Amino acid sequence: MMAIKSFSVLRLSVAISFVFLMVACGKKKAVPDVSNIKVELQPIRFEQDFFALDTNHLDAGLQGLYEKHKGFSQDFLYNILGIPPQPDSVMANAKLFLTTYSNIYKATTQPFANISLPLADVKKGLQYVHYYFPKYPLPQKLITFVGPFNSYSSIITPDNSLAVGLQLYLGKQYPVYQSEELQVMYPSFIARRFEQPYIAINCMKNIVDDLFGSLQSKKKGEQLIEQMIEQGKRLYVLDALMPNAADSLKTGYTQEQLDGCIANEKNIWAFFLQGDLLYQTDPAIISSYVTDGPKTSELGDACPGDIGQFVGWQIVKHWMEKTKQTNLDATVLAKLIAIPAKTLFEEAKYKPK
Repeated sequence: MMAIKSFSVLRLSVAISFVFLMVACGKKKAVPDVSNIKVELQPIRFEQDFFALDTNHLDAGLQGLYEKHKGFSQDFLYNILGIPPQPDSVMANAKLFLTTYSNIYKATTQPFANISLPLADVKKGLQYVHYYFPKYPLPQKLITFVGPFNSYSSIITPDNSLAVGLQLYLGKQYPVYQSEELQVMYPSFIARRFEQPYIAINCMKNIVDDLFGSLQSKKKGEQLIEQMIEQGKRLYVLDALMPNAADSLKTGYTQEQLDGCIANEKNIWAFFLQGDLLYQTDPAIISSYVTDGPKTSELGDACPGDIGQFVGWQIVKHWMEKTKQTNLDATVLAKLIAIPAKTLFEEAKYKPK
């Protein structure tokens, strides 16, 4: 075993080394059989119809688009493109976008000629959603679109469809992502996630947020430990809905970063304890631990950003085991969503070995 990176830790009297090693897998958790749960998820290729519009006859083309894609056409123009709803503005801005993004659309045609794989992954996730949350209204459409780079990668639309912006899934090596403008918008630690496997992950994250009632995990005045546990609760539910997806995809960490976190779980927790950070509420102090970034500077270059979600996830898993709720069902996950973070923390008595 060899440490590849050592670093001093702020307010700690010891140094932590992130040790990357093969992490032994524990006992595989039981995964329910959802194969008999019927899910209807119709693929809608909005981008194909939108970029087929004739800019010389745009008014008629948009009318046809409105009729074929009722609801989403307006969502796309007014919310995703952000065009004011006046007719002249719609015509001018739609034409400008068609011209400006035609090459981006062309770049999506080959890698997304067939979306059967992400569609299948999302459908599988929805089967688990129905298993654990039978009253949740499942989306029945997966709409693909090509929008601005500074827009959405995936959303739940007002009519309860899932919509995916293909412009943000062209692969981390896509040249436009390497441009200076896009690097400012999406640094490399974000752009490396612009891969097709993240489509289903991001769709299911939207549903998890919806299940939690879109609660803000970083409320003003919330203590750091509460924020971390709220993130951990979401990760635990996401894991239940996507049990076969890699944990690195769910966290957004690289596999190397995730292995380092697992190997150093005890040391990471010691950092928060010895630094007296758990009950901090000052955003200037705690933002480093619950905000996405290339690293958590206070823990060194090898530690991923948003380390708080990892800590919260481990605390939630510990609570589930301690309270003997590892056989998941609708009641258990509903209880997890509802329990206050501080109560969960107190009951978990988390102490990694």
